[in-house]
Amino acid sequence: MTELAITRAGAASGPAAARVPAAVPGPAAAPPLVAVEDLRVSFPASGVEAVRGLSLSISPGECVALVGESGSGKSVTARALIGLAGPGAKVRASLFHVGGGDALTFGPREWRRVRGRFAGLVLQDALVSLDPLRTVGAEIAEVLAEHDVVPRRARPERVRALLEAVGVPDPETRVRQHPHQLSGGLRQRALIASAIAAEPELIIADEPTTALDVTVQAQILRLLADRKAAGTALLVISHDLAVVAAVADRVLVMKEGLVVEEGPAREVLTAPRHDYTRALLAAVPSASAVPRRPDRSPVAAPRGPVLAAMGLSVAYGSRRAVNDVSFRLHAGETLGVVGESGSGKTTLARLALGLLAPDAGEVILRGGPWSGLPERRRRPLRPAVQVIAQNPLDSFDPRHTVGRLVADPLSALPRRRRRERAVELLGRVGLPPELLGRRPRELSGGQRQRVAIARALASRPEVLICDEPVSALDVSIQAQVLDLLAEIQAEDGTALLFISHDLGVVRRLSDRVLVMKDGSVVEEGDAGEVFHHPRHPYTRELLAAVPRLPERAAGGDR
Repeated sequence: MTELAITRAGAASGPAAARVPAAVPGPAAAPPLVAVEDLRVSFPASGVEAVRGLSLSISPGECVALVGESGSGKSVTARALIGLAGPGAKVRASLFHVGGGDALTFGPREWRRVRGRFAGLVLQDALVSLDPLRTVGAEIAEVLAEHDVVPRRARPERVRALLEAVGVPDPETRVRQHPHQLSGGLRQRALIASAIAAEPELIIADEPTTALDVTVQAQILRLLADRKAAGTALLVISHDLAVVAAVADRVLVMKEGLVVEEGPAREVLTAPRHDYTRALLAAVPSASAVPRRPDRSPVAAPRGPVLAAMGLSVAYGSRRAVNDVSFRLHAGETLGVVGESGSGKTTLARLALGLLAPDAGEVILRGGPWSGLPERRRRPLRPAVQVIAQNPLDSFDPRHTVGRLVADPLSALPRRRRRERAVELLGRVGLPPELLGRRPRELSGGQRQRVAIARALASRPEVLICDEPVSALDVSIQAQVLDLLAEIQAEDGTALLFISHDLGVVRRLSDRVLVMKDGSVVEEGDAGEVFHHPRHPYTRELLAAVPRLPERAAGGDR
């Protein structure tokens, strides 16, 4: 990201500037750490005005949340507050105070002093943010050294303490590991540890719990709440409105660069005034709600399950990642798999895909062998089993365009028809054809996830293995994608193995549920029965950790 100069705008003008004045602290309140009026961020090269007339203040011990769909300007706003709005960005404001200084006069040196010591930044995509060539311990220790937080000899212990504070198990081992050796949830927690290492006065958290399971998410929310209670200011960006409800004092709702609603968090989330805010709240899935699914047409399917696992076990050294797991998945059915990070969910997905051979047990596809096949015999069957990965950036060739990524499974079609089909697939997941020429790193996290879904659907698979398929999506697009998967299932009889840490999402889509802990299935059954009458203490613990919207906003089935 590139540092930028900020210019002073004229007096606030236009309806947005008039409608959303800067918050003014009361006479006894501490002066705000951040005070911005009429912030405008544009990218002249592309003609995009990402933020239009935003006013904002954040005081010590206060949490302000920015919510809205992908592309609404939330992340650009957050990055602008620390001088990292992006290459080619033009930033203007009539008032821009950060940490007691006039940011309108800041140069590169002043911005570097702001970052780390005054403001810690937690980005949405930990894999991009962490250096792949350095260990997690070295990444965090650099912050401690750069800002002289503790003496050199105390840094190793401080790094371990930070990892432990954000819920990283076995921190003595993790400090020596590189980012690619960690799960998505562990990478996110390591990134949070790095952001808070210098004990900043302001933490800017952009989707800080996106990759985390509910119990670790609850731990991170407690950590943020403790920081706030100690006087740290928070700016939280999240598409998870229940997370916002748990930590935020005030909420700004953004749409297409404008703030359309602002107020106390409880007021905005329980009595929204704007139609857009009401639409966002209506799209939030709930672990307690009755799922809404389209009527399913009768499917001409082979007798028996389309995919089955029997007694699967896999060990990594002395650790059993999957221990004697069995399931059956029929055409047109969704089997949800839930559990904490490290419970074996993703390893189970790799076994089902035939990417990993079990130490014991077998996987059956269409009534015949699958896990035991040599690759030359498995290859013709692969179009029948597709995957939507947790982190699409891992699975995309960064050199390829979106058009090529989506069209790769369509090689049997004529070239012209391939492009037409790619446009159709993008449209089904809510993306415009203009994205065909872009590359993965030019897309937002939500856009990349939708491209991954479009590519997985290209071969019209019989089994779709979904590993956190909507974790990076805002609630309205998330609802759209879940509805899309349900419609495809109703029309084509596609079987879904749906892995997610979001219990509301699993409840919305699943017919049956497996609950995994430490590689084993501790509970399974009908989704409604498991969610409403859990038998195992671990299942009850998971459900108790789910953040919830305030009662009035959470009412009704969604």
